[in-house]
Amino acid sequence: MLIPILLVSLISSINAASIASRSQSYPLSQPAVLGPKTRITIGNKVIAPDGFARSATLVDGIFPGPLITAQKGDDFAIEVVNELKDETMFKSTSVHWHGLFQNGTNYADGTSFVTQCPIAQNHSFLHSFSAPNQAGTYWYHSHYSVQYCDGLRGPLVIYDPDDPLAYMYDVDDASTVITLSDWYHVAAPVLRHIIGTTANSSLINGLGRYAGGPMSDLAVINVVPGKRYRMRLVAMSCDPSFHFSIDGHNLTVIEADGQLTEPVVVDELRIFAGQRYSVVLVADKSVDNYWIRSLPNLTKASYEGGMNSAILRYQGAPIADPTTVYTASKNQLNETDLHALINPGAPGIPGYGKADINLNLSVKNSNGSFYVNNVTFQPPTIPVLLQILSGAREPSELLPEGNVIVLGANKVVELTLTTSGPGGPHPIHLHGHSFDVIQSAGSKTFNYVNPVRRDVVSAGSTPDQQMVIRWTTDNSGPWFLHCHIDWHLDAGFAVVMAESPSDTRAHLNTVPDDWHQLCPTFDSLSPSQLGGGGRESYEEASKISPLLFPPSPLP
Repeated sequence: MLIPILLVSLISSINAASIASRSQSYPLSQPAVLGPKTRITIGNKVIAPDGFARSATLVDGIFPGPLITAQKGDDFAIEVVNELKDETMFKSTSVHWHGLFQNGTNYADGTSFVTQCPIAQNHSFLHSFSAPNQAGTYWYHSHYSVQYCDGLRGPLVIYDPDDPLAYMYDVDDASTVITLSDWYHVAAPVLRHIIGTTANSSLINGLGRYAGGPMSDLAVINVVPGKRYRMRLVAMSCDPSFHFSIDGHNLTVIEADGQLTEPVVVDELRIFAGQRYSVVLVADKSVDNYWIRSLPNLTKASYEGGMNSAILRYQGAPIADPTTVYTASKNQLNETDLHALINPGAPGIPGYGKADINLNLSVKNSNGSFYVNNVTFQPPTIPVLLQILSGAREPSELLPEGNVIVLGANKVVELTLTTSGPGGPHPIHLHGHSFDVIQSAGSKTFNYVNPVRRDVVSAGSTPDQQMVIRWTTDNSGPWFLHCHIDWHLDAGFAVVMAESPSDTRAHLNTVPDDWHQLCPTFDSLSPSQLGGGGRESYEEASKISPLLFPPSPLP
């Protein structure tokens, strides 16, 4: 049963702002909204979000997937039903609830080969979990190979009726969620063989245009003069980061990745794959149309012909493209200017290298493959959680060899990560936690007093940059740490942080019987039942580019 659960106070303000549907000439409508107890169906459908028609892997037949909403303290029970049929794309699936800690429910994290086996075609799995102390902007996406690049991604918001920053905005509902994504005209199982894949277009709220393509519809966000809007930005790209701005308007940042921040006023911000920001926009300009801009860090990216753009339309403005002109940012967001609003301060003894556990990870790129401390990640045939529940405890016992770091319970971990080679900047995501960003890439300063707290951070792109984060191991289980550029994760940029394996069984709630059936079912699948095009996907890739990885088996 689909249960929309927006707060009554939020519903009452819906008439203040709404997003135009697929065409500017259609009636205004609200995007699809589901509640915390619901069913989502993963299937295939031909769509043309930028004017180019292709089959995609979608949630409930739409892109982005429906917004899932809850109120702080709600329990979640989301059944994921797999009805995938397209042979050119993967026919198994998984869904990860990005940013939700899954404390006590590691088995519901949705991470293929780390916390579960994928869900086979014509099967389902019920993700039951709670997020008792979390509120903010999150998202969900496939965590099976590069499947989310084919479309399986959508926003998730937990509203807080006691939000301490609620005095800053009037409108915060489904219409103020803004998704930023890249889009590809070739199926991801083909593109994963190519070194250096590049998106064909960028979409805002599922609509966009590509170079040489038609003047397809752009997303429209409607506002009422004088109102203040909490815009929730979700970067659900597989690769690029975006420079986001709205012509003529300042944006006040109040949230980063589900964590409230002290308000910071900017005129532009850079948002990396996997990151989220809430920004307050005040509709205090003259009644008109204004360009919303989301420029990806891709070669030759531009705003020509409405590419990488959407429209902010004041009530009373004509239905027309804006004529506003982009001006260079004078006040771009610096991550070091963000400070956690609630309980600021990093855990442990202040000072570099003074944590209980001090880790150093060096990432290198060789011929397109990534190596973390000289080891490239290869998904194990038995999920790490299943290995732990079966009795494996020590690093030498856990597979994949060299990819699992065992951490003691209730320890402060300080992680330093450096990268070298092409492909950066890399957005690094840790499952199961938020972390304090002690040192941002490109900054020379360390902050233990009031750093930003989030769950995705840029590791930079040059060898002289380093990223330093801290968190506490208070959530027993295996948690993925990886680059959120999905092509890089697929090419080995990941490790597993196994927190106190000896405590995991006791820490977990009762593991559902259906979870135990996922692996036997998946392991029995034939190559044709896995989908992904088989050998033909590699041959297709060879027609697109000579820069290919060696042939590899399906994930």
